[in-house]
Amino acid sequence: MTSDDGRAAARGYHSPRRAEQAAATRAAVLAAARELFVSQGYARTTVAQIARHARVAVDTVYAAVGRKPALLREVLETALSGTDAPVPGRQRDYVVKVRAAPSAREKITLYVTGLIKVQSRLAPVFLALRDAGATDPDSAALWEEIAQRRARNMLEFAGDLRATGELREDLADRDVADIIWSMNSSEYWVLLVGERGWSTERFAAYLIDAWTRLLLSRP
Repeated sequence: MTSDDGRAAARGYHSPRRAEQAAATRAAVLAAARELFVSQGYARTTVAQIARHARVAVDTVYAAVGRKPALLREVLETALSGTDAPVPGRQRDYVVKVRAAPSAREKITLYVTGLIKVQSRLAPVFLALRDAGATDPDSAALWEEIAQRRARNMLEFAGDLRATGELREDLADRDVADIIWSMNSSEYWVLLVGERGWSTERFAAYLIDAWTRLLLSRP
C-alpha cells in the first residue's frame, strides 16, 4: 500500500468518528441556544453564553452552526422537523401520512396528531422569535418568512382537503387555509395549553372537532 493509499485509508477510518463528534457538538450548541433564547430572550443571549452553556469554545459555535441569526434559524427549523436537521414540510412523516389519507376527516386527524407533537417543542422557540423581531431585523425577517411559509403550506393543505370532495362549497380554499393557519399557530397553542392548562389530548380533540364542524360539508 502506498503512502497516499495509507493516508486515504486513515481518513476513511476516522471519518465516521469525526462526523459523530461534529453532530454531537452541533446538537449541544443548538440545545444550549434553544434553552437560552427561550429563557432569557434572543437579544440578551450572547454567543459566548451559548458556548459556555454547551461547554465549547466560541469559535466552535461559529464553526458548528454560525452566528446568532443562523443559530436562531437552526433552532427553529429543528424544532419544526423534530430532528437534528431541517426537513422540508412535504417530507415530514406526518405530512406524508396526511397526503396519503383518503378522507378529509382522516387528513385532519393525522394533521392535528402531528401538529401537537410539533407545537410542544416549537411554541416556546416561535414566541421567542416573535419577541426578538420587535427589535432585531434578522429575527423580524425570519418571523415573516416562516409566517408566509405556513400560509403557503396551509393553502396546499386546503387543496388536499378539497380534493376529497368533502369541504364546504361556500368556503374558498384561502378561507379554509386562513382558518387552519390561525388555529394551528403557536399563539393559539400557548393560550389554551400554556395559559388555560388544557392537556395536549384535549387540545387535539378540540381542533379535530372544530375543523370538522367548520370546514366539512357533512361533519
